[in-house]
Amino acid sequence: MPIYLDRHDLKGLTAADIAEAHRKDLEVQGRYGVRFLTYWFDDTRGTAFCLIDAPDIDTAMRVHDEAHGDIARDVIEVDLSAVEAFLGRISDPEPVGQCCDGRHDPALRAIMFTDIVDSTAMTARLGDVRAVEMVRAHDAMVRRALHNKGGREVKHTGDGIMAAFDDAAAAVEAARAIQLAFEAFNLASREKLQVRIGLDAGEPVADHNDLFGATVQMAARLCQSAEPDTIVVSQALGSLVPDGTRLVSLGPKTLKGFARPVDAYAVAWR
Repeated sequence: MPIYLDRHDLKGLTAADIAEAHRKDLEVQGRYGVRFLTYWFDDTRGTAFCLIDAPDIDTAMRVHDEAHGDIARDVIEVDLSAVEAFLGRISDPEPVGQCCDGRHDPALRAIMFTDIVDSTAMTARLGDVRAVEMVRAHDAMVRRALHNKGGREVKHTGDGIMAAFDDAAAAVEAARAIQLAFEAFNLASREKLQVRIGLDAGEPVADHNDLFGATVQMAARLCQSAEPDTIVVSQALGSLVPDGTRLVSLGPKTLKGFARPVDAYAVAWR
């Protein structure tokens, strides 16, 4: 059956209220051949997200209606592997719905893109075999930072990596670690590698878009707009990092796919 992720606006409700609503969904789901796999709740923003295995959207919403009456505002069809890559789980943890430190997981994620600068020219200059070796060096440095900072690789883009983080500060620290690793690599290598990095943060479902659609697009465009050896972040992500993080305003940037210029910031990493 298809898998759906829905979004609820539930301002004023508590984590206990959401846990009880989830319990009621589980009680009713069997009557309709539906499985509520897990949920996420952001008490700060008053949003909740349910992951549902159902024959169709209407049947899934019928369970919500009968169980507690809180119908989702938006619903999208998703791939389970993509959900796990972005959100880190596809089932209820213990205790239900909570992170390991007792907080409820809000489903807010930081998305990172890395991009090897002038990768096409590098391939033309070095040849396919040597260029592949350089891409593998990039992959190893990025994946080491992801492992150390709690990031998850979502996909390889050919000349870069897209990754997701539960914590925005950890995403910025990983980006710094990546640039420092490339700096060390270039000191020891005859052939230099430069990388640009873009980051944004957002919710999994927004305005009937794909899974993290707007956030992924923003992070990718910020990466494309970045100068070599730099880290560029959105205002949304910048607002989530500690005050001690050095952010340098780049002013409004005009990005493809976005109607209005967006405020961008460079992260000082040296």
